[in-house]
Amino acid sequence: MAGAPAAARGGQAGAALVLAVLAVAGCRSGSDAGEGSGGPPGFVLPDRPDALHEALAFSDPAAFRAGVDGGVPTIELVGSARYQPPVRSPLAIALWKEHAFGDFVLDVDVQQTGREYGHRDLCFVFGHEAPDRFYYVHIATKADPHAHNVFLVNGAPRTAIATRTTAGVAWGDVGDWHHVRIERRGATIRVWFDDLQSPIMEAEDATLGAGRIGFGSFDDTGVFRDVSVVGRPSEPAPGPLFAE
Repeated sequence: MAGAPAAARGGQAGAALVLAVLAVAGCRSGSDAGEGSGGPPGFVLPDRPDALHEALAFSDPAAFRAGVDGGVPTIELVGSARYQPPVRSPLAIALWKEHAFGDFVLDVDVQQTGREYGHRDLCFVFGHEAPDRFYYVHIATKADPHAHNVFLVNGAPRTAIATRTTAGVAWGDVGDWHHVRIERRGATIRVWFDDLQSPIMEAEDATLGAGRIGFGSFDDTGVFRDVSVVGRPSEPAPGPLFAE
């Protein structure tokens, strides 16, 4: 239901683009995680480009910009990233620099603003330890061996690891908002799209540990807002976030 998820959350503390860092012992299950958390935000991502770039690291800063939608700050992916990853993986990535997470629940409202085709996508990165070591969720119109799956990047081109996926998602028209939730608990990874009762993807993998969280796309465009993460933050691994 286009637009419904964002509207349904309008009364929550997500009126600003926030990374809500809550030091909790574990993450709750998908149907109730993040609701009524009441915890303090770790930091707010403002709509001033200079401050935004201080909070985030980008594979290509020119591909992203700060924006506002209905008075709510957004992060817009506005073009293809000029970035060459060390192995086959998403090109446009924005990562939070300050924290790493092992178990977590990520909630975010998104628009996909590109043309319609099978690989029309947005990506969500987690467990990011290095430019060639991270997980990402690829949500796309149509599933195939390289799309609409949970992927592992571990020193080699991405590998699909989902044990179950749907056939794809309906992004709808430009301007339609959708809600994405991603939960990682131990080796279990689950992904929801609009319907928070039925995951669209599930995976089991414990190759990588805690790492940074972020979002982006292979080569499409989109908008992200009302971002929150519930989990126990830790110190990120040292070293470069992206390939030189």
